[in-house]
Amino acid sequence: MLDNNIRKQILSLINKEVVPAVGCTEPMAVSLCTARAKEILNVIPEKITVSLSANILKNAMGVGIPGTDMIGLPIAIALGAIIGKSKYKLEVIKDLSSESLEMGKKYVCEKHIDINLKPNITEKLYIEVVCQSGKNKSTAIISGAHTNFIYEELNGDILLDKRKGADCDNEETDISLNMQMVWDFAITSPIEELKFILKTKEYNLKAAQESLKGNYGHCLGKTMDRPLSHGIFGNSIFSHIIAKTASACDARMGGAMIPVMSNSGSGNQGICATNPVAVYAEENENTEEELIRGLMLSHLSAIYIKQSLGKLSALCGCVVASIGSSCGITYLMGGDYKDVCHAVKNMIANLTGMICDGAKPSCSLKICSGVSTALLSALLAREGKHVTSAEGIIDHDVDQSIHNLTSIGKEAMCSTDDMVLEIMTHKTPC
Repeated sequence: MLDNNIRKQILSLINKEVVPAVGCTEPMAVSLCTARAKEILNVIPEKITVSLSANILKNAMGVGIPGTDMIGLPIAIALGAIIGKSKYKLEVIKDLSSESLEMGKKYVCEKHIDINLKPNITEKLYIEVVCQSGKNKSTAIISGAHTNFIYEELNGDILLDKRKGADCDNEETDISLNMQMVWDFAITSPIEELKFILKTKEYNLKAAQESLKGNYGHCLGKTMDRPLSHGIFGNSIFSHIIAKTASACDARMGGAMIPVMSNSGSGNQGICATNPVAVYAEENENTEEELIRGLMLSHLSAIYIKQSLGKLSALCGCVVASIGSSCGITYLMGGDYKDVCHAVKNMIANLTGMICDGAKPSCSLKICSGVSTALLSALLAREGKHVTSAEGIIDHDVDQSIHNLTSIGKEAMCSTDDMVLEIMTHKTPC
């Protein structure tokens, strides 16, 4: 068992990274930053100028905004200025009503909003919002994490400055994880300390259930539940896992006003790390303790991988979260640490290279690919089969294999990221 100090640091990290969110986290983070800039200004602004990193822009262009039947940043920004509350964090627009939606639509039509790429920045997660009303001007900046405010200003007076080199409070650095530490924490910690992770099941399976009440996105989850799909895929644990994972993603990407529990700043990653493990545990009749430990292993594995990959990258986040769910399912199958490491290697050998081309309804298709591979990788691992260090980017050491994956996603795929954004912003109109 890990010592108390390490366990406390890991618990703090999980509670920071696994949090509720309404809608896609990128447009919601922009809405959050707008809400804070408006609060500083203390009046609905006459003009809003938003400067974003390329990855934020990419992830916010084509995704539904909860409760609006609209996609993209303008309505998210308008609602942040009109009804957003920064204290709600990624649930910033949860007070949305039909009246405020009409106000938001009017605000967008009146062209108060200017959105552009922030030049000459290296940070992949960067949001800067400037609100103006008459001679008054406020600024709010989020960087590094979706709710991490690093700068606030009103009429030239600096209210907060945590930029590099600025005089700011020293915050504790998050504990650096490795796979053995992830396993030891999830499997040996006192179960009472871990029960909070059941909230992920409560939120994310409820999102899957709620999504069936509408036709969201590409309706992939509903399609998997239909008789034709059962004839092809069977009415099985596999099809149920795919359906309940895809359904929650359909709703979230389609703009349903349904909260999910996110992981490392992504609701889809939270769904993908939760629902496959929760559904497998239920249908395999695992105990509640096994479910708790499986969910914790899944979520913490994803957090560990994101530590070296970064919040946003050219690598699809479902690759990371699916690795987590494969770890959780391997454990629920009766696997030990060696089996979990083998499942991780199987996943990396298969899914490395899946690009992120923004948040959008078709994310549910990628999630299905990830979850399908998670089940296959877990099953192979339990059969004693795994990709070896003689093959491709897999190393004998599991942590080095993970580092190989994240190096490709964070460094080698940078030009891919640039090309994806170039394509997305220069498509021929319909």
